[in-house]
Parts: sequence; structure tokens; C-alpha cells
Amino acid sequence: MTFGLALEWCNLGVKGNIKYQMEGKQLSFFPDGREQNIPQKQKKPKLGRYERIQRELENDNSDPYKVFVDINSVVTSAGEYISEYTFMDLFCGAGGITQGLVQAGFKPLASVEINEIACATHRQNFPQCHHFCGDIENFNATQWLEKIGSPQVHLIAGGPPCQGFSVAGKRDPNDSRNRLFYQFIRVVSEIRPWYVVMENVPGILTMQKGEVKQAIFEAFQSIGYNNISVAILESAAYGVPQIRPRAIFIANRFGRQNPYPQAQLLPEQYKPIESAIADLPAYIPIPEINHQWTRHSPEYMERIAKVPPGGSLYAKYADAFKRQYPGKPSMTVKENHGGTHIHPYLNRVISAREMARLQTFPDSFIFSGTMKKAMWQIGNAVPPRLAECIGYALIPYLNSIFSVK
Repeated sequence: MTFGLALEWCNLGVKGNIKYQMEGKQLSFFPDGREQNIPQKQKKPKLGRYERIQRELENDNSDPYKVFVDINSVVTSAGEYISEYTFMDLFCGAGGITQGLVQAGFKPLASVEINEIACATHRQNFPQCHHFCGDIENFNATQWLEKIGSPQVHLIAGGPPCQGFSVAGKRDPNDSRNRLFYQFIRVVSEIRPWYVVMENVPGILTMQKGEVKQAIFEAFQSIGYNNISVAILESAAYGVPQIRPRAIFIANRFGRQNPYPQAQLLPEQYKPIESAIADLPAYIPIPEINHQWTRHSPEYMERIAKVPPGGSLYAKYADAFKRQYPGKPSMTVKENHGGTHIHPYLNRVISAREMARLQTFPDSFIFSGTMKKAMWQIGNAVPPRLAECIGYALIPYLNSIFSVK
């Protein structure tokens, strides 16, 4: 996209060196329309941070259970389900996995989350779902199941907190959050779903030289889920306009294969950031749909104006306040002390709704709490579109189990 088109896309009117918009809080990307004025060298986007690990997993023939499924045929026959499959979402956060599975036709029975703001968001968007807001250690799965009539739970999904695993911070093997997946295993052992899906950051696969991964496998096997697989799925390959690889563990207790969705797009086909956020107002907040962002002073925005695509506002925090690349999928979105990555064309951080769009949340999905809390919830979520594709891959295998029970 040329600079001229970028200005038209953002509805910017540039007169003189700098034109302030909306009470003097917005600047044009290039003050004079001259790209050579940018002091920093533009960086090339880094796509596929975990491609090596992903390739190794895909070429690993030691897993006889993992299979990749063409979900297009499943989507076209979406109205032909044998049954409406049910699920629970543990460590659900705002509900990215819940939203995606609902889009695939699954019915949410229950969710578990400790953060009160995320609980409020989940309740608001999924009022039909039984929600437990509190420490998962206090969640008695058996009692809960009895209270709602002991329905069959076909799937348990969720993502234990990953802060201890993430390469963005210190990977402390003794961090208590690294062991929360054992609570996930406990609930699975009590509910006995047909399939289990657990997601996390790809860094979990190499932590302690693979010992954490092995511990997860052994934990599933100890409760009778002997068929377990893991793969890294790149969210952008499924139509998410964002680079966001996730480690996905799938297990079942019927000796069946573990289905993963085949990639829908090649890297050169990934959706660019503009495809998700181009129609949102550049300068007018819409609080009703969380289209809000951190307000910057004119001086701060002058500093932002000098940040090129891929560059960071802070030299010591290279992974924070980075300008998004135009024409490319978004970098992994997250909340950084009240702000996120910088907009690809505007001199402000992206809004909470722009973050939600990049995660593939529909505009009807409203986040509770302050703008900063909304950004935190969005940044920690699993893209609904990725969860939807995983759900579609599971349906034929759930159908095969249903037909013989």
C-alpha cells in the first residue's frame, strides 16, 4: 500500500508538517509525506517464529494418532451433525475458545475462570453457560455435573495460564502457573469427556528440554487418555489476520485418532491487518464496542511518528509498542501497560476493538471492565476462528464415536 493510499485509508488530511486531529491528539504517519525522514531503518516482518518446531512435529512419524483433516467438507455439512456436542472451557478467560466452538456448532455447558472481569465478560456473552468464577482447585466437577442433570460432556477444552512458559518473559520452571495443567487433568479425570483439547504457547514444548511436554503426556496417559498428540497451529493459516502460533494438545480415551484442521491458507495468502480494521473510525472512539485506545500527548505522538513498521518506541523494550507492518498480518496482539502495538498508519496504539478484530472476535462480543482490562482479556485469548477450525476437525470423529455408543 502506497503512502497516498494509506492516508486515504485513514481519512488523514495532511496540511503542513503536522496536522492534529481530534483535539490535537492524532498525527499523520509521515509528517511531510516523505518516508526518508524516518530515522530508524524499517525492519522485515518475522513470520513463523516457531516454524522449526512446527516442521519437526509435522515430520515426526512416531505419533500414530495425529491426523490433519480437511475441514471444508465438514463446514459444508454443518447442518448434518448426529448430535449437538457439548463442552466445558477451563481457564476460559473472556471466552475465545468458547466463542469459536459455539461458531462450530458446539454447546457450552460450563466454564471455569478465576479473574472476575473475565468472568463478567464470559457471563455476558454466554448467558446460557454455567459459569464457575473462582480458583479451579475449588471447582468440584462431579458435584457440578450432578446439579445440572449429569449430561454427557463430549469435549473439555482450555488453556492453563502460560505466563511461566512464554518466551516473552522469564521461563521459570518452578512457577506455580506452570503446574496448573494438573488441575486441568484432574477435572478431565472426573468428567471423562470423549476428547480433550488443551492449548498453550509453543514455548511449552521446549521448556526444560522437553520435560514439561513429557509430563503433560504422562499426565493424560495416567488417567486413561493414552492417545495424545501435539501440534503447532499458526492462527494466520486459518484466516486469523494475526501471526499467533499455538501449541495444541489433543487426546481421547477411545483409541481414536486426534484430528487437527489442515491449514486453510499458505503464508503468502495470510490476511493483512487492513482486512480486519480498515473500516473502523480512525479518530472517533466507539465505547459501546470497545473501540477505545490510550490517549497520547502531542509530544508522545511526535515520538510515535518516528517509529517505522517493526520498530519499537522503546529501545530497551523491543517487543513492546511496536508499529504494525502494513499489508501483513498483525503481530501477536497483547496488552502492554495500557497500550498495545502501534497502528500501522496512525500515530496511536491500536484500540481494544481493533485488537478484538485481529483476534476474530465479532463486534457483538463486548468486553467488560476498563479499556485496559478489555485489552488484557483480548490479548490473552485464543482466536475464536482457530478454535472454530479445531471444532470442525473434531466433529467427524465425535460422530464416529456417537454412532457406536
